[in-house]
Amino acid sequence: MIVKLKDIVDTFEEINDEWSGYLNLDTGEISMIGNRYMAIVEDSEEDNDFNGYQDWEQEFIATAVHVLENWDRYEKLPDKFDIDEYRIMDDFSYSYQNEAVSQKLCSAIDGKGAFRRFKEIIRRFGIEDKWYGFRE
Repeated sequence: MIVKLKDIVDTFEEINDEWSGYLNLDTGEISMIGNRYMAIVEDSEEDNDFNGYQDWEQEFIATAVHVLENWDRYEKLPDKFDIDEYRIMDDFSYSYQNEAVSQKLCSAIDGKGAFRRFKEIIRRFGIEDKWYGFRE
């Protein structure tokens, strides 16, 4: 099975506190499922407990049922708490080839407000595209 890293990265951008991504290890397909629907399926005692939901919700519920029934064939994708964005900023700062900019970036990520200061520096030096490429 081949999975495009870009598909995983794109999905990661959509993941938040309410939605999770699951990679089907057999097909490479990525499914987004609302955590609410996973909880509905986990808390249900019978398969027919899902009749009171809208048609569009039924699709999410069916996917959640499939994921839970085949849990060993799915990999839950990381969420924003699993990715250490500070470490990625640190790696970018130390690896940036312009030494003066590198030093400013390294200083910016020290202490409280690091993310805000880092973004200000990359905007000031016009290196946002380089940062987002590195991050991706």
